[in-house]
Amino acid sequence: MAAWSERLAELGIELPPVVPPLAAYIPAVQTGSLVYTSGQLPLVSGELTATGKVGAEVTAEDAADAARICALNALAAINSLVGVDSIKRVVKVVGFVASAPGFTGQPGVINGASNVIGEIFGDAGRHARSAVGVSELPLGAPVEVELIVEV
Repeated sequence: MAAWSERLAELGIELPPVVPPLAAYIPAVQTGSLVYTSGQLPLVSGELTATGKVGAEVTAEDAADAARICALNALAAINSLVGVDSIKRVVKVVGFVASAPGFTGQPGVINGASNVIGEIFGDAGRHARSAVGVSELPLGAPVEVELIVEV
């Protein structure tokens, strides 16, 4: 078992409190050796860090920062269920980007999540990924991220 909590401390990253569900779901669920998170929005202290479409009201850079927050919220959900130190590897990152017409930079936005996963987990953070452009996300969020990890 790796001491990912120590790595988080080294990086000065504190996992936020688990974001309470906004509808009829739970933040994370384990089946066998996998933990799946529900989609996480860029919520800090219950407030979205940005709203709007990426490529219009939200810059790609700000959206990448928001994707980082989403990834940390997903890790918080995993931590509350099984403990972050039980993570063996990150299997997949799925990112949704509320995109203005013509915006095609979804992979760069979701790099905000992938990069922080890599900082924390190193080789164990190398993951498969999808970066999908969508027309709308809950509460007008610009980005949503979910994780699948092996424990």
